[in-house]
Amino acid sequence: MDLNDFVKNFAEQFEDIDPSEISPDTEYQDLEEWSSLTAMSIIALVKIEYGKTVTGREVRQAKTVRELYELIASK
Repeated sequence: MDLNDFVKNFAEQFEDIDPSEISPDTEYQDLEEWSSLTAMSIIALVKIEYGKTVTGREVRQAKTVRELYELIASK
């Protein structure tokens, strides 16, 4: 699992955000388009693309895309 690929895949979960606006240091919960539906999409992405499971609570606890990536990488 590569951070840059994860950021790209993460950014693709948003319909109205230019993927170039998302970086490893983006505080994704502060994005206007962030919602519980997006969180569910991220959980599904992690399961399908990386074969790992994250909970909604873990997604909420991570502040940045990098923190979420590091959490997933540690599993």
